[in-house]
Order: sequence, then structure tokens, then C-alpha cells
Amino acid sequence: MKKIAIIGAGPTGIYTFFSLLNQKTPLSVVIYEQAAEAGVGMPYSDEDNSRMMLANIASIEIPPIFQTYLDWLREQDEAHLARYGVEKSTLHDRQFLPRILLGEYYRDRFLTLVKQAKAQGFDVRVHESCQVTDIEATPDGVRLWTEGTPVPERFDLAVLATGHVWPEEESTPRSFFPSPWSGLMEAKIPPCRVGIMGTSLSGLDAAMAVVIQHGRFQEADDGHIQFNLDEGSEALNIVLMSRSGILPEADFYCPLPYEPLTIVTGQAIASAIEKGSEGLLDRVFQLMVQELERADPQWCQAIKLTTLDADSLRDAWFADRLQHGPFNWAISNLNEVERNKRDKRTVPWRYTVLRLHEAVQDIVPHLNEQDRERFNRGLARIFIDNYAAIPSQSIRRLLALREAGIISILTLGDDYEMEVQADKTVIVAQGQRETFDLFIDARGQQALKTKDLPFPTLRKQLQAAGDDIPDVGDDYTLLQPDELRGRIAFGALPWLMHDRPFIQGLVVCAEMGEAIAKACSQPASKARRRLPSIAD
Repeated sequence: MKKIAIIGAGPTGIYTFFSLLNQKTPLSVVIYEQAAEAGVGMPYSDEDNSRMMLANIASIEIPPIFQTYLDWLREQDEAHLARYGVEKSTLHDRQFLPRILLGEYYRDRFLTLVKQAKAQGFDVRVHESCQVTDIEATPDGVRLWTEGTPVPERFDLAVLATGHVWPEEESTPRSFFPSPWSGLMEAKIPPCRVGIMGTSLSGLDAAMAVVIQHGRFQEADDGHIQFNLDEGSEALNIVLMSRSGILPEADFYCPLPYEPLTIVTGQAIASAIEKGSEGLLDRVFQLMVQELERADPQWCQAIKLTTLDADSLRDAWFADRLQHGPFNWAISNLNEVERNKRDKRTVPWRYTVLRLHEAVQDIVPHLNEQDRERFNRGLARIFIDNYAAIPSQSIRRLLALREAGIISILTLGDDYEMEVQADKTVIVAQGQRETFDLFIDARGQQALKTKDLPFPTLRKQLQAAGDDIPDVGDDYTLLQPDELRGRIAFGALPWLMHDRPFIQGLVVCAEMGEAIAKACSQPASKARRRLPSIAD
């Protein structure tokens, strides 16, 4: 019986396990999870999230595991859902719900998977509160060590599904949190001046984690939200900041699953790649222009799309938001989005850009250094802004904090300085010096390199082969050096972001899990060639 190790039981590990059940021959599967409960995943655990934090993915988008998220929710007790502010009678498949609830769904699905796997003849072992400390690939398999166990266990294939990686909280003073998931949920935050680096959903969630210690939100029947500050917390002041000072837009209505693109097809992208790296970015941009003109000629004319290129589109994209200011734009955009949801109206250009990011991503490993940098500065920012739209409820809560005079936004610009001191953090930007009693870095996951791997032996094996970035095939198995080929499936997101900058989200986790499961029966058919990225 082939023996598989899955390291990490978050979404990537779960979808890999789910896909392995499609194997005709039963397998031996050993699952390692460093958290107390396998199947939840850090982004959805009750230790790292509050009930205020919403998942920005709805049931209609979540790949089901035996049953959809919505069907699972409808089976839950009304009183249990009510504790999260969810009414069972109003559930629908486009609803954004608390992350902790989604974590409960994945925990339940994981337990169901274990039961089903055993029924199919699989040998399954689950190790919770168990940290894998080292991995070594050998010609006859993979050796794996866990904390407190000197003797390694041998496997035919090891799957790294370790998810996001955040800095250790012990290495920083408690006036500074290197991420919203570095002890912020358990910390007692005094009413003080709080700085938050990042204006995306992670930044807003960090703000919510702070304010719920000092007041409460109250929602009226018409949907308007008010924040009531506790007596004694009047000193609370929160500043969100980013280079641009731009807030994300609210999630917009569109057909799901995605309708196919007409011009920027997989074949068109492959053809553009075959012509070589020189001029690849500009060739693909012209295909994008054609797709957008076909979908929404009025919008294209309004922004003068035919006069723009892969560099200047970014300025045109953000121009209106910069002109109107973040909060005014948030109000306008929220009203538009909610109106479109009621009318089930799709804004063609927004929907087209949403579908384009996945198609265009395939060119990233083939771009030369100059065009990789151009892509990161331009199109990547547009795509991320578009697909990282956030729940309307998060916007409403932000506006409530604004009305209460608690929150503001600071535009840093490209040239700013940040100094983390023992009891404060100082930001110097636009000629102004800002001091914060407490600071939270909420910029999200950064791409990591081989040197950042937490497994010493595997790290040395890859470094000896000269791989600064793990070289993986289309089934995510390591291709180099030869003794590692086909032995380790690399589903750890931070190390894949160099070639696939948008490789985040539950849909991607499911796709990765399906691809990795194929590695049990067949080798990778091709490599993902990479060139240095702007972060290298």
C-alpha cells in the first residue's frame, strides 16, 4: 500500500485528501497538523479570528466536499448560527459569513473524509498538535521527523500543505504585531493610537479585532450600522495606511461559475508565450484590450484604453478613487454594488478583469526581469484590487467607525520610513512624523524562498541544487535535484507565489489538491520555468 504524508490539514491538505479518495487503490495516509484540531485551517480558526471577521468567499464559490457549504449551514442548529449573527431563514449561496463558521465546515468535512477513507479501505492516521520538524528526500522515499520523535517515518510521497507562514510572535515587542495572526486575538488592547499597515480586508479585520474591545456595532433595520464607543475608551484612534491610501471596493455581482473569455483564451496565452519572453507582456496586454473592448466599449472609451499600456493602465484604474477620497468613494461604490446585487446586474469591465487575472497569470514565469517588474507594478496591482473586493458588511462597519471619529487613512507614498521601537512605532511619510502606541502589520502573505523553509535537511538539499525557489512540476512535485523528483509535492503557498502571484483562495486549494493527488500515480509532465522576480 502506497504511503502518503500530508503535512498541514488546512484547506490545501483537506482538498488533497479529498482528491486522494478518487484513487482506485487504497492508500496509507498520515496527516500531521500542528494545531489542536485538524481540518480547520489558520485563516478560519477561532483562535486567530473573531466573529466579526468575514470570509470574502461565498458558498457558491467554495468547492464542495460531499456537500456544499450552504447545505451544511442549513443543517446547523438555529441557536448556534445566531451566536454568529446568522439567521437560518435568510441563508443564501452568495452570502459572506464569519470565517470561524467556515472553519467549522472544514472541520466537519475533514472528519467526514477520514470516515469515508476508512470505509474505502484506506489506512488513515491523524496526528494533531504535532509539528513536523524535518524532511529528507531519498532515492527510496521520504523520511519525516516530528517534534519529540528521534526516529523518522518513511513515506513514498510527502505533501507540504502548510499554508500561510507568519512571523513568530515571541520575536517582537507587544507594541508591535508582525501580522494580525501573531497573538492579536488574545491581546488586551488599551484605548490608544493604533497604526495598521494595509488597507485590504486583513487591515480592516485587524481594526475590527481592536474596536470590539472598546465598543459595539449596532445595525438598524435599514442596514445602516453605528458604532458605540465604550465609556473610558475615548482615546482610541486607529490609522489605516498604505502607499496609495486606497480602500478596496465592495464585492460585486457577477455570474458564477465564470463565463469563458472570448479572446484571452488558454490557447491565445500559450501562443503568446511561444513567441518568447521579449515583448510578451505587451502582446498579452493587447489581447486584454481586445477582450475589454468587446465586453464594455463604453468603459474603454471613457478611460481611453487604446491610449494606455501595461504601465499606465494602473493610474487610470485608480484615478477616480484617488480624486474622490477613500471614504467618499467607499460610500458611492457600496451604493452601486448593492443596487447591482438587487438588480442582478453585472458590470462588464469589472467581470472581465476578474476573469482575466487567472488567464494572464500563466505568463508570469515566462516574463523577463524587466517585464516581471513592470507586471508587479502595474497589472498585478489592478488584478489584486479587482479580485480582492471585500464584503459589503465590512465596508459598512468601516464607515461606522469613520462616523464615530475613530478611524482615518494615511497615504504613505512610495518613500516612507518605518521604525519599530520597544514601546512605539514611528512612521515618517510625506514630510510628517506619526507615532503609534501599538502597530499591526496587515500587509498579508509575502513570497518566501528556499532559505525560509522550516525543514533543515530539505532546505539544504534544495540549496545544494542551486534552487533559490523550489522548482515544481504541473502536479506541484519537486523536480530538482534528481533524488527529490516526484517525492515531495510542494503545496505550500508562500513558496509558489513567485510564479503564481494570485495563488490564494479556496478554489486554488482545491485545484492544487486535485493536481497533487495525480502525483500518486503519474509523474509531472512539465516544469514551471521561472525567472527572477522583482522580490529576488
